[in-house]
Amino acid sequence: MTNIYSRKEFINFLKVILDEYQKHPERWENHKMEDFLEAMIRYSDDVQQYYKNTNQEINADEAQWKVFADIIKGASIYE
Repeated sequence: MTNIYSRKEFINFLKVILDEYQKHPERWENHKMEDFLEAMIRYSDDVQQYYKNTNQEINADEAQWKVFADIIKGASIYE
């Protein structure tokens, strides 16, 4: 989903995500904080399969800025 390799890039990513939500909330599946956090939990559990399906050599068990960003982005549309 994203190429985030530093804290600064992660902060910029969060700004883009916020701007996207403010301009296009209809694109987001989860509008309430509770729903978004539940989606983050589910997507965190499934993100390794996403990497496998998209042929990305990423170990989701290792803390990486990219993994954090992918989880947040995924939770925005995950049901």
